[in-house]
Amino acid sequence: MRNLRIVFMGTPDFAVTILAKILEQNYQVVGIITAPDKQAGRGRKIQQSAVKKYAVEKGLPVLQPTNLKAPEFQDALETLNPNLQIVVAFRMLPKSVWSLPEFGTFNLHASLLPDYRGAAPINWAIINGETETGTTTFFIDDKIDTGEIIIQNKTAIGKDETVGELHDRLMHSGSDLVVETLKLIETGNVKTKKQAVDSNKLAYKIHTDTCKINWEQDSKTVYNLIRGLNPYPAAWTTLHNNNEEITVKIYDCEIAEENHSQKPGSILTDKKTIKVATTNGYLKVNKLKLAGKKLMDAVSLLNGYTLDKNANMQ
Repeated sequence: MRNLRIVFMGTPDFAVTILAKILEQNYQVVGIITAPDKQAGRGRKIQQSAVKKYAVEKGLPVLQPTNLKAPEFQDALETLNPNLQIVVAFRMLPKSVWSLPEFGTFNLHASLLPDYRGAAPINWAIINGETETGTTTFFIDDKIDTGEIIIQNKTAIGKDETVGELHDRLMHSGSDLVVETLKLIETGNVKTKKQAVDSNKLAYKIHTDTCKINWEQDSKTVYNLIRGLNPYPAAWTTLHNNNEEITVKIYDCEIAEENHSQKPGSILTDKKTIKVATTNGYLKVNKLKLAGKKLMDAVSLLNGYTLDKNANMQ
């Protein structure tokens, strides 16, 4: 049985859950690598990463390099003397870092590699209408998400599941997969397999333009985009109402299969419902947020806001 000395690298809440599971299983974590503190919010207050906050609570040594190739960081990392490194939602590592430990550096990725390599695998699986995804552990190499696979775990995606809901499920199933991977490494029983070289399913970083709704698409495509960005960063559109143009984020909707001759983006409304035309039906908008306003349901919006009969979304 190998005595593992683990350095854990990660930044967001997703990574905290995995780190907590590792500690619960009594593995020795000798250090944490996470993002530098940064200013955020209107007051520009210094914000620590979720992983740093948790690590400090647990009394774990924390390194926050701005440059992973800097000699002072690499010296500090070597001082921790890790023989295994685990990466969860961090950034690309130079070879001098990932090749340091005796037993390698492995990553937890929230997809079934080689599909959805990249920064936003959970979002894109839903946006693209996938019915299945999962988690993968793999040893890091010199490219992004291409290393040899250790183990994978599949899970079904619910037809109405949002990215927030799937994120939380994969966070917990991923923590179990990391522990399973640790047991294989600990006992020297790892058997890896090479990834297929190419996949046409990629998980590019989500940008503002990615989130813009195109009402010229069919209802299912628009619906998948909305749930694939709910709760963050949220799909958006521009509401044209009288002489106003207002950015609107849509968080929850449902497909209304109705034939119509309306122009895509046209709005039909009564005192309780808001429906927006697509190429093959409508989307009934249940929850939305106008710029500068709070998140509200359709009824609340209609009680305090008047939509012109020619109002539309573009």
